[in-house]
Amino acid sequence: MLSPFINKRLDGVIWRMEIDSLSDTIFLETRTDDRQVAFTSVNLNTGETNFENHTTAERWLTGIEAAYDGLLLLHNYQSENTPVHKGISAIDNAAQIIWSNYTYGFDHLTVNGPVVFNTQVQPKKLFLIDIKTGTMLRTYNPPIDVEIDNYIRFPQTTTPAQLNGPLTSDSYGNVAQYLHYNKFRIVSLHTLNNGQLQQRLFINDETATVYEDLLNTGIQKMQPESFILYKNLVIYIKNKSNLIVTPL
Repeated sequence: MLSPFINKRLDGVIWRMEIDSLSDTIFLETRTDDRQVAFTSVNLNTGETNFENHTTAERWLTGIEAAYDGLLLLHNYQSENTPVHKGISAIDNAAQIIWSNYTYGFDHLTVNGPVVFNTQVQPKKLFLIDIKTGTMLRTYNPPIDVEIDNYIRFPQTTTPAQLNGPLTSDSYGNVAQYLHYNKFRIVSLHTLNNGQLQQRLFINDETATVYEDLLNTGIQKMQPESFILYKNLVIYIKNKSNLIVTPL
């Protein structure tokens, strides 16, 4: 039987996850009803927490932008009424801000680092920056600044009838999400239990169910994006606030 390697409950609802494939670190953004956003960093190799429930001077209008080489990039928002991002700050594994630039706008990650632009310059020009200092290195060069591989696989959607082999629960809505990894098949589906809608996760090997968990119960509608596979790790959120990581 399989068992979780990481089972971490956080304060607030996990709003976003970002995985840095260079350092095998997962970063989480949580938000609470009293309008407080916080950030947590966990090493996926050791299970150790680098920092937890870290808050910034901006209580609410900030969020995760990206992660690269062990550093987390945060953004602010232009205002409460717009989704437009403003500025970039980088924090390290000690949750210390190592640089900030309020004229940067984030574009995307490459194998060579983050690509940004100056929001005060039009037309927009992209350039590569040093993740550790925030300084401009050179103009963005697409042939060599290719997008970085994040090693994340998302489940596919099918019907339970199309999955070979029995499932331990009857599905609701005739929809299932699944992935195959080596001898394992990961399946997520919804069930009804005494009139309550639930979301379940199963991992099967070639002969039996080797892992099962109840992700959500008493929910009002079917939940998408139930899990991801990062390298050999099944990663999912349970009850909106629990980070679960199970190795295959």
